[in-house]
Amino acid sequence: MIGKIILPILMSVLCVYAQVGSLDTQPAVLASPTHQVIPQQCFGCICEASSHCDLKAGCRGDVCGPFSITWGYWADGGKPTLNNEKPDAPSAYANCVNDVGCAARTVQGYIDRYAQDCNGDGVMNCDDYVRLHRLGGYGCNGPIDPKYMESYQSCMKYVNNN
Repeated sequence: MIGKIILPILMSVLCVYAQVGSLDTQPAVLASPTHQVIPQQCFGCICEASSHCDLKAGCRGDVCGPFSITWGYWADGGKPTLNNEKPDAPSAYANCVNDVGCAARTVQGYIDRYAQDCNGDGVMNCDDYVRLHRLGGYGCNGPIDPKYMESYQSCMKYVNNN
């Protein structure tokens, strides 16, 4: 069941993210030069856990887009924009985080900025990145919502077995 639902969505996210480098965008300015290599499957499963990767999610309260990103997260992620839009433009945040490619760049920038071993296993990988995304850079070692984690783990199990 999970494969029939999320596989097409994950493939869409992965394909869009793979094309990010070819988009006409303003580069993110990060507070830290620590670049993490985040596998495409990881982006897909963070997206799945965040909104079931709903590419038409829009804004719901203070979160927007398929990765459920807040304005503060977007700012910490470097304020990437679409089509060279100025980061201080009133629509820059919503335009970016509602676009899966720009939202993925925001997640990349945020993880680069706050990269750490959140689960204390001595390895930095997607299990840490999903915690950073959900709990933030200053609380990623805290308790995480079981439903969110179950969605992430089911997705990772599926993509790693196919």
